[in-house]
Amino acid sequence: MILVTGADGYMGWPLMLKLSRSFPEERVVGVDHFGRRWWVEETGSVSAIPIASMDQRIKTAKEFGMRNLSFIEADLTKYPRVCQLLKTFRPRVILHVAAQPAAPYSHLHAPLAHFTQENNNRMCRNLLWGIKECGLEQETHFVETTTTGVYGSPNFTIPEGFIDVETETGSDTIPYPGMATSWYHMSKAGDINNLYLSYKMWGLTITDLRTAIVFGTGTEETRLHPHLATRFDFDFYFGVVANRFCAQMLADHPITLYGKGVQKKPMIALEDAVDSLAKAAAFSPTRTFRVFNQMTVLASPKQLAEWVQQAGRKQGLQAEITHIQNPRKENETHQMKMENKGFRQHFLSGDPVSLQDGMDRMVTDLMPYRSVFKEYKDRFL
Repeated sequence: MILVTGADGYMGWPLMLKLSRSFPEERVVGVDHFGRRWWVEETGSVSAIPIASMDQRIKTAKEFGMRNLSFIEADLTKYPRVCQLLKTFRPRVILHVAAQPAAPYSHLHAPLAHFTQENNNRMCRNLLWGIKECGLEQETHFVETTTTGVYGSPNFTIPEGFIDVETETGSDTIPYPGMATSWYHMSKAGDINNLYLSYKMWGLTITDLRTAIVFGTGTEETRLHPHLATRFDFDFYFGVVANRFCAQMLADHPITLYGKGVQKKPMIALEDAVDSLAKAAAFSPTRTFRVFNQMTVLASPKQLAEWVQQAGRKQGLQAEITHIQNPRKENETHQMKMENKGFRQHFLSGDPVSLQDGMDRMVTDLMPYRSVFKEYKDRFL
């Protein structure tokens, strides 16, 4: 049995569908409390692509042969509820993709910074302790999507999770320290520490997928029917840079770069992110702790804006690229280098989606929603 947390989310819902097809003989149970829907609504925005209710999603998925799906509404910050779920299902693997995932949202004010860290860290702790106290240490493989954002902007090649350290008194290989630059990303640094601690104390099987910026409108499964679509956020708080640039292009709004926009960032297409998570679900418990950098390309926001601009021209659209004052504290010229040989070896089969192809597909897919982007263009900045 496979348990997916955050099953109503941008990545969680496509993952549910992918798992259903990849493991047709196993039950796939999704858990969510629909937080993403009301967090986005709270900021005055919407998903540009309409998303169905969970009941309608599951019903439609079953019509397409995905009959092994089910869903439970639950708040994973409530420990008794977590234990109830784990005792009932005794999952072979837990794919933990639930989180309050937006750095800008976590910076709105102190209560949301507190909420983001408390929500994210408590869910992770509850699941880890639940595995321990339900006697699942040898049975359950725990996979979490943390983030490449925990690494910061060092002036050396970022390793996959561990770093070799040498001092005057000796040397060692240690977990890479959390150097995040947002309250959200630091919450994931906290999760990473707890993942490693639970492995060291209890011998849990842990796979930490450090997820890059995810872009895209859907996957093979979400495109089968409108009721299977996943959400598409484009606002300042929840819209990642690639998605926001496409929305601005389609709203006849300038594509806005924060500051210089030449710093390189790790990215991955939604299809590749979901496929790699499904591959992780196939691994058997080995009582090991493994870290992989879940990314396929490094690119700057400026490069990304130019690809979006080119994709728009193919649709007869024109948009200028402008620079505005950067609302974030970041190194605007950092040329990130990142290792991900392990991720490519174990999780990628074939060529990943390129940024150019990804932007072409996104602009094409989003053409029917231009009126939504225009209506909510005040949410871009």
